[in-house]
Parts: sequence; structure tokens; C-alpha cells
Amino acid sequence: MNLVLDESSTNREASRGYSWWFSGDAFERQAAQDRKPPRRNLSARLWSHPGRLTILYFFTLIIIATVLLALPISSHSRTATDPVVSFFTAVSAASTCGIQVVNTTTHWSMFGQAVILLAVQFGGFGVMTFASLIALAVNRHIKASQRMLTATEIGATKLSETKGVLNAVLVTTLLIEVITFFALFPGLLHVNHGNVRHALWEALFFAVISYNNAGFTPDGAGLHVNSWSVGLPVLLSAFCGTLGFPVLLNLMRAARNHTPPKRWTLHTKITLIATFSMVAVSLVWFRCVEWNNHTLFAHADLQTRIRYALTAAVMPRTSGFDPSWVPQVSDPTKVFMSAVMFIGGGSTSTAGGIRVTTFAAVLLVCRAAFQGRHDVTVLRKRISERTTMTAVSIMTTCLSLVFVVSVALMVVSDCSLSDALFDTCSAFGLGGYTVGVADQGDPAALLLLSVTMIVGRIGPMTIAYAINRPAQAEAVHFPEEPIIVG
Repeated sequence: MNLVLDESSTNREASRGYSWWFSGDAFERQAAQDRKPPRRNLSARLWSHPGRLTILYFFTLIIIATVLLALPISSHSRTATDPVVSFFTAVSAASTCGIQVVNTTTHWSMFGQAVILLAVQFGGFGVMTFASLIALAVNRHIKASQRMLTATEIGATKLSETKGVLNAVLVTTLLIEVITFFALFPGLLHVNHGNVRHALWEALFFAVISYNNAGFTPDGAGLHVNSWSVGLPVLLSAFCGTLGFPVLLNLMRAARNHTPPKRWTLHTKITLIATFSMVAVSLVWFRCVEWNNHTLFAHADLQTRIRYALTAAVMPRTSGFDPSWVPQVSDPTKVFMSAVMFIGGGSTSTAGGIRVTTFAAVLLVCRAAFQGRHDVTVLRKRISERTTMTAVSIMTTCLSLVFVVSVALMVVSDCSLSDALFDTCSAFGLGGYTVGVADQGDPAALLLLSVTMIVGRIGPMTIAYAINRPAQAEAVHFPEEPIIVG
């Protein structure tokens, strides 16, 4: 049952029971601000508009990474890298996409790889942080009962606890990366024949890249899919990265407090159900469609085929590890992988796409429409009209973007529809794969895909913020008149 609370100044005494949400004399301070709005500096203006701050943050990160990667010290040959290649790689790293147009091992030096690693780390941390701040900003003016739910969802007890959100995101990120590092080191030490220095670097690189779902690899062999000791920790870390910060925080709190699954948040339940469903469908697809692909499963026994199929089911959503097999799949699989990458991972995660919760909300809207219901419900909960409108708007906008970019790639690169659609969805969904459309010899295609990666990284967040930010009440309500659809 939702609480409907009157938060007007005339009822401030009756509202004291919920005053933990505010701090001290918040009502009095708010009344004073209403009478005389304070002058705000540039920093305060940016924090009050997380959408603008998100764009500024990512463009600053991309510019710094581009300049550093273009320096001669960033390449093995000690020559300056082509500006378009440097820009594309910087965008791919900062957006945590992972599409590579040059070999990370042979082209980039240790310094260049370190720049890529830091760009991925700050890009992943930035998206989780700003997505959480946008969630706070969007829900700043809703009723108190919904504020409490939002605070619980993102780990804050007050809307002013920005620092607490930042700390929680940072601790969660570093904790998973440290666990992945220690899980990877023994296997990588064996793969590298006892070379401790190289094993330490690869363990650090894979730990950061896998959780942030970027797909860059510091070894020419790519992801060691033939070794479970390396492949399994990377798979698990990448899977955790796709869930999103609110889900991970909710699961950790549930484990600490022994909370049963039925008491998990609705966002966590929908994210987990949708994510596991997509992995299961992908596994079945590769088992049925590509099982006899001799190029993909050449001379492989049953255990290796299952391992390859599991990797193919988890990685294409957003990770992009071991891309060597992707151009060898059939056209139906390319289209299927395009759809999977377009959907992407969980909200406020390092993954891209429209997000699994958005896709689930659209499916629930369709179900309610087919059943003739006004309310969109799931698991005995009702989804608000604002949420469903946001989901439909995001999906429609992003589908239009993918269509336009795919057609543009076909024009500038003379590629097939399936290849153009695949690389476009990979760039937008931050999948990290390419079937050859992203080529360093085609600057026009690289620039198109770079813009798509940037939109895919910050687009859904800013679209959601633009739709959900509080607006003034409409002065005039026009009369309703039905139209025929379908």
C-alpha cells in the first residue's frame, strides 16, 4: 500500500514522523529559499543538472584519452597514432564498449594500455555514479513514500547523501575487481609459464576490463577460453557488471541480512529474471543454430563446445572478449546478436543498450494492452505510468538511432545490412564486437560508430532524465479524442 503524505508547510508538524528524510530545519530552509533563491556557483549548477555533468565528464575523459593515445609513447613503434584511430579507441574505452581497430597487444605500448585501462575504469565508474545521481535528481520532487523507495533502491537514506552514493559505488566496484584479480592470477600465472610480472599485469587488466564490460585484452591470444581458471572468473565478473549497482547493493544487503528473495526490490527481481532469461535464450540459440559451425567449433569436443557456447551466450551482450569467432557466424546469428546487444544489461550498470528493465517494461506494456488492462503490473506490483512512458520513449528513440546509423554505414562503407546492423548495435549496446565495418581504413565509419558509442553510453540516461525531470503543471488540458491505431 502506498502512503500518500501531505508535505505542505501547514502540515509540517504532522509530517515530523518522516522528518528523517530531510535534515534538521529543512522545511524552514526551503521556505527561505523560496522567498529568496540563493546565488549558485558553477559547481552547484552542474550538480543540480546531472545530465549536463554526465556529458561534460565523458567528453573531458574522451579528450584526455585521445591526446594521450596519439602521443608516440603510447605505441610500440614510438610513432604518433592516427588521430581518428586514437579518438575511436578513446571513445571505445571511455564508453566501456571495447571495439578495437588495432591490436591492443602489438600496437599499444604499456603506457598506451595503461591509458586505455584508466579510461575504462573512470568510464565505468562514471556511468554508475551519474546514473545514480540522475535517479536522485529525477525523484527529488516526488512524494515522500516514493522518495523512500528510491533511496532504498540506490543506497541512500536522504536525497542529500550524494557522497554516500559515490562511496558505495566506489567500494562495490573495487571489491569486485579485487576479487576478480585474485581469482585470475593463479590461472594467468600458469598460462604465462610462471612469468609473475606479466601475470600480474594481465590479472589487473582483465579484472578492470571484465567488470566494466569493455573487451580490450592485453594478450594477443585474447581471452583464454580454453582455460576455465581464466575464462570463468572473467565471465562471472562481466556478468556482475551487467547487473547494475542497485542490484548488486540490494543482493549484498540481502546476503548480509539474510533477506529472502521475495523481499528483494522489484528492480532487482526484474533485472535478474530478464538477464538470466536472455542468457538462457542465447545459450539455446548457439546450441541449436551454430552447434555445427565447423569454423566456430572446429575439432572441439563436447566440453569445449559447451564452454564456447556459454562464452558466446554471456559475452556478446556487452563484453566483447575474444572477437575472433564473430565474423564466422551465420547471418541469422548476427541479427540475433544485434538484438541482444541492443537490449544490453541492467540499469546504472557498465553495460550498454536500452537496458533489460526498459525492454521488460515495454513487454509488460504490450501484455497489458493485449489483455485490455489499464494498469501495468508484474509480481503483484504496479509499474507507474511515468516509468512505462519512459521505457517506450527510450526504446523508440534508440531504435530510430540504430536504423539511421545502419543506413549511413551501408552508404559510406558499402557493407551488407546484417553487417551494418551488427556493428551499429555493437556500438550502441557497447558490445565490443565488429564484423569488419569498424576498420581503421574507413574514417567515416569510425566517426559514425564513435558518435553511436557516445550516444549509447550517455544517451539512455539523458533521455530518461529529460522525460522524468519535474515539470510545471500544464495550464490548459485539451479535450480528449480517440484515434485508431493498429
